[in-house]
Amino acid sequence: MDTITRVGVDLAKNVIQIHAVDAAERVVARRAIARNRFLSWFANLKPRLIAMEACSAAHYWARKLRALGHEVRLIPPQFVVPYRGVHVKNDALDAEATCEAASRPHMRFVPVKSPAQQSVLVLHRMRTGFVEERTALVNRLRGLLAEFGVFLPQGIGQLRKHFVDRVEDGNNELAGPARQALMRGWEQMQALDDEIAWFDRQIAEHASHDPQAQRCMDVCGVGRLTASAAVATVVDARQFKNGRQMAACLGIVPRQKSSGGKQRLGRITRQGNDYLRTLLFQGARSAILTAHRRDDRLSRWIVQLQARVGYYKTLVAVANKHARILWAVLAKGERFDPSYAPARTRMAAGA
Repeated sequence: MDTITRVGVDLAKNVIQIHAVDAAERVVARRAIARNRFLSWFANLKPRLIAMEACSAAHYWARKLRALGHEVRLIPPQFVVPYRGVHVKNDALDAEATCEAASRPHMRFVPVKSPAQQSVLVLHRMRTGFVEERTALVNRLRGLLAEFGVFLPQGIGQLRKHFVDRVEDGNNELAGPARQALMRGWEQMQALDDEIAWFDRQIAEHASHDPQAQRCMDVCGVGRLTASAAVATVVDARQFKNGRQMAACLGIVPRQKSSGGKQRLGRITRQGNDYLRTLLFQGARSAILTAHRRDDRLSRWIVQLQARVGYYKTLVAVANKHARILWAVLAKGERFDPSYAPARTRMAAGA
């Protein structure tokens, strides 16, 4: 046990696999440990480097192991896969691959979230689940009505406006039990609306009391939902060297297929946190829609870019720009200035 220098851990619900090596990369321990004995095994170990995949319960175990004095690193699962080697997957190989990945000098790690940050993300995830349930229910109600020749205009607002009148219309072919079933679906949708509204209020309260979230909301297109999610998800923006790295982590940079000195850029990578990326794109749509009403430097750039390359490429560019701006706001603690110009731009204008 004293010769262990690095431990790879594969987490699971009940049985946790560990893989430990010494300074010469020789295997010292390879075993499965029950969940209730996991912390006690590490309590008898001198402070060491412990690596885990950033998966379910990883942040909880990381906090507990840090309290025992260990250095804990969380690795994105997609970065562990290449170190598995063989085309076989089991807990022992996953723990070994995690241990090997942690030894790489250029490996990127996930910051450990605090209980408060995870609590905020619980609000976002529960809200997202309810929104998905409501969307599925709306599609179901609309499809069932179409079976009887009752067609509603597109949009959830139009469904709310016309649904009850169409169901209660005696001129359609709906039978009594079908009308009752559809009205129960209508009541369920109203209940989901109430739940989503409650989560919106909780997230808005977090954003209004968090100084970092308030600075993020200075950016046009970044509302309370995006600001709250960004603060809770990114944890520490200083983990990124610059704004481009944060944009790349969120998958808002083009995928490279370059070779032979020729640069070939494709679609965006769509890596990283898809929820935060979705919010950034929604905010970018809002910024593009209202850019012509503002006269700051960023808005003028958006208008000119859309005229040159079109809406969809501008959408990606603005989402990327917002990710970079959020990095500067979170990493440097500065407030957003829409009229800010880089030093090289000011020098060129002066020349």
